[in-house]
Amino acid sequence: MAARRRFGSIRRRESGRYQVRYPGPDGQQRTAPETFARKSEAERYLTLIEGQILRGEWIDPERGKVTLTDYAARWIVERPNLRPRTIGLYSGLLTRHITPYIGGIPIGKLTTPIIREWRTKLLESGVSVGTTAKAYRLLRAVLMTAVREDELIRTNPCRIPGADQENAPERPVLTVSQVFALAEKLGGRYRALVLVTTFASLRWGEVAALQRRDLDTDDGIVHIRQSLVEIGGQGVVLGPPKSRAGVRTVSLPAVILPWLRIHLAEYVADDPAAFVFTGPKGGFLRRGNFRKLVGWSDAVAAIGMPNLHFHDLRHTGNTLASRTGASLRDLMTRMGHDSPRAALIYQHASTEADAAIADALSAVLAAQQGSVPPPAPRPDDTPEDGAAGALVPA
Repeated sequence: MAARRRFGSIRRRESGRYQVRYPGPDGQQRTAPETFARKSEAERYLTLIEGQILRGEWIDPERGKVTLTDYAARWIVERPNLRPRTIGLYSGLLTRHITPYIGGIPIGKLTTPIIREWRTKLLESGVSVGTTAKAYRLLRAVLMTAVREDELIRTNPCRIPGADQENAPERPVLTVSQVFALAEKLGGRYRALVLVTTFASLRWGEVAALQRRDLDTDDGIVHIRQSLVEIGGQGVVLGPPKSRAGVRTVSLPAVILPWLRIHLAEYVADDPAAFVFTGPKGGFLRRGNFRKLVGWSDAVAAIGMPNLHFHDLRHTGNTLASRTGASLRDLMTRMGHDSPRAALIYQHASTEADAAIADALSAVLAAQQGSVPPPAPRPDDTPEDGAAGALVPA
């Protein structure tokens, strides 16, 4: 028989455990999702629920029954400002590292111990600290929306100190001599790719998306307007840069312009829409097969940097630019970095300041490479079939 109380009721079941029922703010009777071993525990539960209702903090437990897989998938679809690459990243993290472990659990049942156990399993299975941190940050963001916007759960169970930190090791920085050595090792249509990526501080997607109209080799300027992204199930997609600040104009060091002019003459069609850096058959460069295509492992080993990633070229360019004494604002603009507070400020830094960075880089390059004379035609630089024109001297 249920014990009568001012708020709710408690009934002892045949099992000996206590069941709780109470009226929600809408007048409908609710049953607690769990039974209790002691009557005092059931009474504390009712006191807690009554307080939540009086403070306007009560959430119907039925709302938290949606599984994490279903809610997270809808969460991605309902984020209208996500860029294609971000959608691909989030979908991959969910598919590989989240839903196989805890995707079937209703979000209202997720607890901090469950999240902690999930994270431990990822690390024990060989998932890197960096990837695990990315998956944790995504899960935390999804559940924060469930708390703050959709009001499906009261608190976010992602409360593990340090779980969002990647603690990635410092990436290597090439010397100027090593950059030019790597460019020579790759040679041909990939020589200018190395130089432009490094000394313009470009991301992979940004340099792969460059078109002839984006380059001004007279004034030494490259316009970053778009980014090439590979999305599972869709292939290669052209989209906006990584952030609003990614749309920018970058001044190139004058020292590398002769190589760029030669590249345009040899490998790029005389069409403003022609892509600047492509594969041997004229197709898009793809991150997945780039290393094998160009013999990256052998080339970086030859210059003494066997663990070098392509993104380390941008990191090198950023580091060299920072050594020119430019202001933080001008550096952030050149690099295409964004922040919630200062995106537009960085985006509108003066082009004169950016040109000064390029001039200073030219001085550094010239000092470390000797005079760096314009490249002479090489026997292995003969135009490939379908290449746009013969070698044009600087």
